[in-house]
Amino acid sequence: MMGALVVNAQRTPVKVVELQKAITDNVAKDYVGFTIKEATKVVENNIVTYEVVVAKGTTQETLLYDKVGKFLENLTLKADTVEKKDVKPTTPPAIKK
Repeated sequence: MMGALVVNAQRTPVKVVELQKAITDNVAKDYVGFTIKEATKVVENNIVTYEVVVAKGTTQETLLYDKVGKFLENLTLKADTVEKKDVKPTTPPAIKK
């Protein structure tokens, strides 16, 4: 009998002071005025990443870093992406005479 291997990501909260200097330096440089609100270490398929939530006023973004603190992507932008589609009208436009 074959069993299915299900791997779930292991998520562990990380204190801001425990983040790599590369992460805090990147936030200070590329996200001026933002503060780090929370961070999570994510281990999935033996790959370690860090999700870092930063905020400035009412704006909040989630940033993804690798295990050495290299910026990978802004997860907020990815989540907010809307695919633009051309929609054809269902009724023909009115023709003025």
